[in-house]
Amino acid sequence: MTLYHDLKRVAEAEEVDFFGIADLSPAYDAILAQGGELVAAYPRAISIGIALLDAIVDQLPQRANPAVSMTYRRHAYDVVNQRLDYISSRLSSRLQKQGHRAFPVPASQRVDDERLCAVFSHKLAAHLAGLGWIGKSCMLITPEAGPRVRWATVLTDAPLEASGEPMPVACGDCQECVDICPVGAYSGQSFRPEDPREVRFDAHKCRQYFVELEEATGLSVCGLCLYVCPNGRD
Repeated sequence: MTLYHDLKRVAEAEEVDFFGIADLSPAYDAILAQGGELVAAYPRAISIGIALLDAIVDQLPQRANPAVSMTYRRHAYDVVNQRLDYISSRLSSRLQKQGHRAFPVPASQRVDDERLCAVFSHKLAAHLAGLGWIGKSCMLITPEAGPRVRWATVLTDAPLEASGEPMPVACGDCQECVDICPVGAYSGQSFRPEDPREVRFDAHKCRQYFVELEEATGLSVCGLCLYVCPNGRD
């Protein structure tokens, strides 16, 4: 069994829905700028994703109901992130036992409060692994589940071949995520690798909305852009 198939078998045994290998070299400068040499030193990434439960996501328009918001926060965020981190740890241990370096990036952890970003972009790895495209919502859109997926990444120096090519943007003229955003955080511009995130998304508007929700209701749950995307809703 090849290393790739061994790792994929471990991931699929833990009910991972998406698994891919990304060659990170085309995005080296962007990775270095976001996370520094710590993460930019790794040439490959293993991208894993778990699809969210439609029955929970489909209730997000009623998120003012505490039962809806609490269920989403717990089962479509906290629990799934814990599952992803556990699987990332397993894969990293597997790689180390095979003599390779591995760095599991937490499923959800902001390290820069000014830029509002993590040390590494999970959607970038998934995109480079050929698992989807980056939509106008700045989320990774998969053909199978749209944006209704949470992601984690294992960075490694293992000689793994990329599993696919980045998918072209397939949002077309759709503006559903742009129109539904309560604070107008999206510009409606399509993704281009050379553009900074700010061209498409005002992260500070989004963050402030969550802060206000937390103060008003005790739970910061929105997810309307996740809910409305036709690629996942259909």
